[in-house]
Amino acid sequence: MSGKLDGPGIIALEEHFMHPTLADYLGPAANAPAGIKTRLYDFTGIRIEEMNAAGIDMQVLSHQSPGSQRLDEDVAVEVCRNVNDALAAVIREAPDRFSGFAMIPTALPHAAADELSRAVEELGLKGAMIHGLSRGRFTDAADFWPIYERAAALDVPIYLHPALPDKSVIERYYAPYDETHPALVKAAWGFGVETGTQAVRLILSGVFEKYPDLKIILGHLGEAIPFLLPRIDEALSRPENGSSSFADIFRNNFHITTSGFFSDAALQCCLEAMGPGRILFAVDWPYVSNSDGVDWLRNSKVDPEVKTAIFSGNAKRLLRL
Repeated sequence: MSGKLDGPGIIALEEHFMHPTLADYLGPAANAPAGIKTRLYDFTGIRIEEMNAAGIDMQVLSHQSPGSQRLDEDVAVEVCRNVNDALAAVIREAPDRFSGFAMIPTALPHAAADELSRAVEELGLKGAMIHGLSRGRFTDAADFWPIYERAAALDVPIYLHPALPDKSVIERYYAPYDETHPALVKAAWGFGVETGTQAVRLILSGVFEKYPDLKIILGHLGEAIPFLLPRIDEALSRPENGSSSFADIFRNNFHITTSGFFSDAALQCCLEAMGPGRILFAVDWPYVSNSDGVDWLRNSKVDPEVKTAIFSGNAKRLLRL
């Protein structure tokens, strides 16, 4: 299992796995179609084969949604520790092919901060991933800030990953189409709206003024925020809002990935909104084909230097790979 990261390399940043330590607690919420489930539980078989076929040198692994944000407080810390230990063991077996993001028990913010430290300093993980609401709450509230304080101190990013909208939102905003078109509340619309809202709330919360070195990653080419950035910034710069820093914070503290969103037009928008140093390659495997993602970026019309930065250079710098 030799990697090729001493060349330009391809590093994929949002690539998922599943582990029984968490899945057994989530029950039906952890279900996936048979072909997807087989891949989620695999590390050295079909996962490596499909990475090699597409030319991907390294996957940065993260646990499949819905993640630890649904766990009860009495089990959350233990489950996260067990999943992170299991992930670290996988990485040790193939350190040239895998790195990873930790799971943290966000419902217990101080414990989550401590687990982030352990995962980074003892296990070598590269940050953490948060899956949507934490026990029904957005994680911008001040009682969650110990997590962001610790991430900034450790100089590692927090990846905000989608999860299903709150049940009440589904009932009010998406029914009955959530039944006839279930993707509506997921990748087609609901996932992006939820995660983009979390990012906006974080910026408005003041957490970046408190911790200016905090780094946040958004998948799916920024959950539509790059497209909307001029409009959001203009509206929030009006006198009644008392702030003109939204776009500056987004450009300075956020990174975005290409996960599951292989569009030339969308990429060009993101390059103009963010610049080439803030965009990182990701596939969203196994939900999306490795080859589809790699072939799209390889064949895109962006400059070769920009392709190299997106494929691996930006990830190497951000995650110190």
